[in-house]
Amino acid sequence: MQLYTRTGDKGETSLIGGRVRKDDARVEAYGTIDELNSFVGAAAAEAARHERLRELAGRLIDIQQELFDCGSDLAYAQAGVPFKMDGSPAERLERWMDGYVAESPEITKFILPGGSAASSSLHVCRTVCRRAERRVVTLAGEHPVNGDVLIYLNRLSDFLFAAARYANAKLGEPDTEYVRSADVFRKAKGKTERKK
Repeated sequence: MQLYTRTGDKGETSLIGGRVRKDDARVEAYGTIDELNSFVGAAAAEAARHERLRELAGRLIDIQQELFDCGSDLAYAQAGVPFKMDGSPAERLERWMDGYVAESPEITKFILPGGSAASSSLHVCRTVCRRAERRVVTLAGEHPVNGDVLIYLNRLSDFLFAAARYANAKLGEPDTEYVRSADVFRKAKGKTERKK
């Protein structure tokens, strides 16, 4: 199999439905999701090194599959192509997140990314996920997109925060509070939520 095609040598790439510049909003959006997928893969590899985080590692691999679906849905420049993502993966993330919050220490203040290597890698994923979400919002301002992709990315960044804290808790590493933080989280109905 030959990997190089030379078709992108002038700064353009092919989509389903046409060719665009490589800095097009659509390419930026699915390219950032691809970047996120790579970081999630690294986080899964780190989590798999710890017996206590093996289930999390498997869940991260499931998320990688869904991120590929998200990128695929965004790569279509023509209408009428059926989407791969629907609302069920985001709902499942919520269930996983609730479990991780229940197994983590109560939080009242902002925390710094860090602690264990597993937690740190998940925080990197979280911030790249937020950037991917911003890129999809930009694309959605220019073209119709699958709204379930936006919902998924928004939920995924919250999941990654919960997973990072869970990883520290399971590995016996405390979170580091931001020393100038006010109390910004509150406990409500068994979940930790931001104060509004």
